[in-house]
Amino acid sequence: MTKRTIITMPGDGIGKAVLKEALRVLDAAGFEAEYIQADMGWEFWCKEGNPLPDRTIELLEQHKIGLFGAITSKPKDKAVAELAPELQGKGYTYYSPIVSMRQHFNLDICMRPCLSYKGNPLNFIRRTAGGGVEEPQIDVMIFRQNTEGLYGGVEWTNPSDQVYNAFMTHKKFVDNFAWCPREELAISTRIFTKKYVTRIVKAAFEYAKNRGFSKITVCEKPNVIRETSGMMLKVAQEMSKSHYPDIRVEDVNIDAMTMWLTKNPENYNVIVAGNMFGDIVSDAFAGLIGGLGFATSAQFNPESGVCVFEPTHGSAPKYAQYETSIVNPIAMISSAVMMLEHIGETVIAEKIKNAVAKVVADGKVRAYDMMKLKGSPDVVNQGAASTAQMADAIIAAL
Repeated sequence: MTKRTIITMPGDGIGKAVLKEALRVLDAAGFEAEYIQADMGWEFWCKEGNPLPDRTIELLEQHKIGLFGAITSKPKDKAVAELAPELQGKGYTYYSPIVSMRQHFNLDICMRPCLSYKGNPLNFIRRTAGGGVEEPQIDVMIFRQNTEGLYGGVEWTNPSDQVYNAFMTHKKFVDNFAWCPREELAISTRIFTKKYVTRIVKAAFEYAKNRGFSKITVCEKPNVIRETSGMMLKVAQEMSKSHYPDIRVEDVNIDAMTMWLTKNPENYNVIVAGNMFGDIVSDAFAGLIGGLGFATSAQFNPESGVCVFEPTHGSAPKYAQYETSIVNPIAMISSAVMMLEHIGETVIAEKIKNAVAKVVADGKVRAYDMMKLKGSPDVVNQGAASTAQMADAIIAAL
């Protein structure tokens, strides 16, 4: 069998450390691939004015599959200040490279699983009516529309005449915002399109069907954000009637969801949401399974075949400066498992999942977060496993 080519994008900060360990686990599990490291992140913004160079785009266009670590993003003023002197004042504008990648390749379908591991001391627990303690099993897949909504990047400060006059045609704008001097006005849009709302909703239904679940939950806010959230709910309801009559649609507002998920998280298995609300609810659920050290994601375009797999944590630049890396690599390793499942390497994926579950259940090797320690450089001396030692334990469990 011809080896697959995987584009690796370590990015910034701890992304470099966790991706390195994930590749070691893949090798140990028997996955054979050629890895090509691609440039992406803050370093390339500072010295080239582009955190996502065209050469990286070309590699992904050619080979389709990417493993991504993490990136650093900073506010507009700080980003400009850190540009190389020769690039200053030449009109460069920083945009998140991961958001730019999603939009360039139209990676509109994002899947974020939240699955609790038996024995994880960070798992959600609650009191029973009788005063005891119970730990519900959490098994939810969140489908996040990945390219539209509030992250679409269509926004203005001090909008032009054309933009301002367009907004002035809306009565709500006139009644509530016409008083504001234009130079003090900032506008961000929330754009949904029926084509891509339909794609994410269908992906959620298909997953529910394959797993044997009887409902999907639309997590939006259609009672207030009537047009965009309303579109997603209506598409889901109509699709249930026409194509998935055995799967019902539940409508839960994002604010209510953040309450219900800490009361009865086991009641949810498939959630679909727009970009911002999907981001929020997936991080909220991640907190119930141990935090961002266990939070993983896949994003893909079913038409082009381009797919990128990444943990949902950030670059944590403070931790990247430690002499010994202490961050939990399980989220990155689990992202690699999602990649294996996507490309049909299910046997190797299952081996790694079982190894991770065994290490967590045994409890002999735990990262600092699993020991509920503050992320300081001396946690290894307090018994916490380093990033490499966690990967060693998973490799041994294989």
